[in-house]
Amino acid sequence: MKPMSTLARLPGIATARHYRREWLRDDITAGLVLTALLIPAGMGYAEAAGLPAYTGLYATIVPLLAYAVCGPSRILVLGPDSSLAPLIAAAVLPLAVADDPESAIALAGVLGVLVGLILLLGGFLRLGFVTELLSKPIRLGYLNAIALIVLVGQVPKLLGFDGDGDNLLGEIAGIGRALTSGAVDPLAAAVGIGSLVVIVGFRLVLPAVPGVLVAVVGAIALAAAAGLTDDIGMVGALPSGFPLPTFGGVDWGEVGRLVGPAAGIALIAFADTGVLSRTFAARHGAEVNGNTEMKAIGVANIAGGLFGGFPISASGSRTPVAEQSGAHTQLAGVVGAAAVLLFVLVAPGVTAYLPDATLAAVVIVAATALVDIRGLVRMWRMSRVEFALAAAALLGVALAGVLQGILVAIGLSFLAVVARAWQPYRTELVRTPARPGFHDVERHPEGHRIPGLVLVRFDAPLFFANGEIFDSYVRSVVARAPAPAEWVVVAAEPITGMDTTAVDELVDLDRFLASKGIRLAFAEMKGPIKDRLIRFGVGDRFGDGHFYPTVEAAVEAFERRAGS
Repeated sequence: MKPMSTLARLPGIATARHYRREWLRDDITAGLVLTALLIPAGMGYAEAAGLPAYTGLYATIVPLLAYAVCGPSRILVLGPDSSLAPLIAAAVLPLAVADDPESAIALAGVLGVLVGLILLLGGFLRLGFVTELLSKPIRLGYLNAIALIVLVGQVPKLLGFDGDGDNLLGEIAGIGRALTSGAVDPLAAAVGIGSLVVIVGFRLVLPAVPGVLVAVVGAIALAAAAGLTDDIGMVGALPSGFPLPTFGGVDWGEVGRLVGPAAGIALIAFADTGVLSRTFAARHGAEVNGNTEMKAIGVANIAGGLFGGFPISASGSRTPVAEQSGAHTQLAGVVGAAAVLLFVLVAPGVTAYLPDATLAAVVIVAATALVDIRGLVRMWRMSRVEFALAAAALLGVALAGVLQGILVAIGLSFLAVVARAWQPYRTELVRTPARPGFHDVERHPEGHRIPGLVLVRFDAPLFFANGEIFDSYVRSVVARAPAPAEWVVVAAEPITGMDTTAVDELVDLDRFLASKGIRLAFAEMKGPIKDRLIRFGVGDRFGDGHFYPTVEAAVEAFERRAGS
């Protein structure tokens, strides 16, 4: 394959080739709005990871550019993330030289490269199927949980006090204590709530004007003019300059000790990104290939690690900002990365006048876009089981963490599937005078049975957990038949699988029925299931005379024999 042909297949290149001019204004605006969030978020999560704040900017710029070229999602925003920060600190700080930030930066860079290599390998091994396990209930619960986490986490900044608590419940309790003890800063709260009003007001009254940008620029101007930098919390000035690749002082022994943490971080990064990517793609009627997504996150992590960054994943707070600001393509992320780079190189002091409270208002408005109460109510009405899965994902992610919550929800999903297969719907089929064919007696009680013939349907694969249930059900229908049964015909189209335990149960049933002078036959059984019966050694017992292409054909065969 030619190199140019390979490049043309990259998602970002493909989008650029079909870019529409009317998207340009929205993408640029979304990128500029996003910049106001990328800078402080990157710096804050870097500090949470035990690294110098400016490394968060490098972990923002380079991955955004890399993902814009390789990433399948058009609006997903990558960067430093709260769920990864404590894991990075736990992996890097014990190995770093005390009071030497350069040592920690080098180790974090190596960790980012390792995470990227693991994800890249996973993508080439086609492990992206993991995203197929992320069903709609899981995605719904995840997004609502992320919204809750983000909203609660931003309240202290909005009101001007220091939040505490190691988890969501602890943070909520800390907010309660601050409110009751009078810890709220009136000035910061006024700026934060005022910014909130400006953003929401423009969205309601003048939706064509980006209220977020108005609020941010206005807050910076107000802080500079009124001299508020010493009175309320500010984001702070940016560092200047840009790093070159450096892993100085890291030996192979330390690299080996980082492999285990890198694998765990890679799993969380992909789980987090996979859910967010598929969810936002579904909201816009698009599809995202899990293997391509895994490769793209891998490339972004490698690029970030090489240039002074650390492991990153998708952002649950910054992606909604891009969406709400009208982003159409990856260009919004490129504009955001370029603007951050421009600030780093040209105007690092501007953010010294950006209040933390205004930033919190931006994040809160963005997070509300993730809240889907209507979706939860609709799911409650549609399926209580799926609502329970969504609630499990919500509570798990909110209280235990992203990976733990998603794994719990996936595990419960599997249990629900097993439960449905273990106790599937089964019914007797009857003839109805008004409709051709044979129908569920529970839905058509006016139907009538054919004397001497029992028609049953079992809506699940036959396997070890339900083989005996199938056997018992058929025997019970035969026992309560109005007339003595001569044939039992199983409408077998829903039976899509069969294991050895189920075959044994089938043989036992056939023996039981034969002892009563009853013939067992199958209608519409799939070819692969017939082949499996032969492979399991019971082909002689269930010969061609036991199978019919349709239920109607089986009934006609019975009626011919009964009439002969």
